[in-house]
Amino acid sequence: MQGAIGLPLRWLVRTIQALGRLPEANADFSHQMHRAVLAVRPAWWGGRLACMEVSLATVIALGLCGRRTHWVLGARALPNEAHAWVQGQEYVLGLEENDPVRPWTPVLITPALTRTGE
Repeated sequence: MQGAIGLPLRWLVRTIQALGRLPEANADFSHQMHRAVLAVRPAWWGGRLACMEVSLATVIALGLCGRRTHWVLGARALPNEAHAWVQGQEYVLGLEENDPVRPWTPVLITPALTRTGE
């Protein structure tokens, strides 16, 4: 299965899992990085730059700054849709709406979320 930028999804997941030992990014820094990623999207680019690519770029950019956040791939039904977003302990980026009738369900979270107290 191909993921963002034509690489196999398993490679992308392994890359993000490697960031799991970094300290958690705070909400303010993550929001700033997400806005920066959106700001540098080239208008001339003819390829896809959608939720998967933007969320992946945000997570990798935070990792390059020595901080960790989580890349989430999710889905919802009726009609079936897929979406990707960035998630921290107390914030979510790229998931502007979460309809209670058709909520987004996380299918893959990498690196895995850890519960407080474990």
